Amino acid sequence: IAMAATRNVMRAVRVFEFGGPEVLKLQSDVLIPDPKENQVLIKVHACGVNPVETYIRSGNYARKPALPYTPGSDVAGIIESVGEHVTAFKKGDRVFTTGTISGGYADYAVAAANRVFPLSDKLDFRQGAAIGIPYFTAYRALFQKGRAKAGESVLVHGASGGVGIATCQIARACGLKVLGTAGTEEGMNMVLRNGAHQAFNHREANYIDKIKEYTGMEGVDVIIEMLSNINLATDLQLLSYAGRVVVVGCRGPIEINPRDTMSKESSIIGVSLFLATEEERHECAAALLDGIEAGWLKPIVGSEYPLEKAVKAHEDIIHSSGARGKMVLLP
Repeated sequence: IAMAATRNVMRAVRVFEFGGPEVLKLQSDVLIPDPKENQVLIKVHACGVNPVETYIRSGNYARKPALPYTPGSDVAGIIESVGEHVTAFKKGDRVFTTGTISGGYADYAVAAANRVFPLSDKLDFRQGAAIGIPYFTAYRALFQKGRAKAGESVLVHGASGGVGIATCQIARACGLKVLGTAGTEEGMNMVLRNGAHQAFNHREANYIDKIKEYTGMEGVDVIIEMLSNINLATDLQLLSYAGRVVVVGCRGPIEINPRDTMSKESSIIGVSLFLATEEERHECAAALLDGIEAGWLKPIVGSEYPLEKAVKAHEDIIHSSGARGKMVLLP
């Protein structure tokens, strides 16, 4: 009886109250969820860690899940079982997700079948866990919100993290002139290896002048901004006529001068993947699956943590000295 009883439980990180990283509690007696209709159960081999998960956990985010909950949306693994009406997947399929219902920081996760995609043999599970939020956000920011076109220039501000690398790869593949910033020499080299034509160190006092010098009088057509609470005011001065700043990340308020938008008729546009329509998600997925096949979509995996170190992962993603690819948990 003991054996049978242990088989239907798993390890999962649970949050019982909003707060700092220490509220992430690893439990080993969580029931393995059952997939309902149009859902699948995935044996998780890797789960991506995204900054948004730290905001949700702190309780300071627009969306608050009902407590207790398990964080994590980007998992890669193998289909364990499928619910009714699921025809696209079967037990044993390699997949990745852009969302889960039960939470990804766990040994198993349930996801809606329409948020699950086949994982090509070209990518390993860690890379699969690095696709979801970063690549879908990057595509949405560039094209659905930023209206970027081939031949235009894009500045990726904070280009060495998960979304940044994704943006560089997609923009380069789609014919844009790509500039990226990072905070370390290693980060800058990674940005250049992943599609940027030029990289700048955003820790240098005069790096804005260097970008201005590089772009000349033209300015930049699109800026994908990961830290708008620091950079938004200067972004407006780097834009071309009718340029767009697309806000992907923000950790607080900032003061700007709206006159800077008038002089160039520029725009500030916010992005939330959560608000994408089914049609927009479908467009993102089609483009990205093509990118995997074509070979230009190659996630760079950064720090890896076991499930027991989820607290450390949440500390590091906010406080680390410089991003180097995508952070993942390995159950």
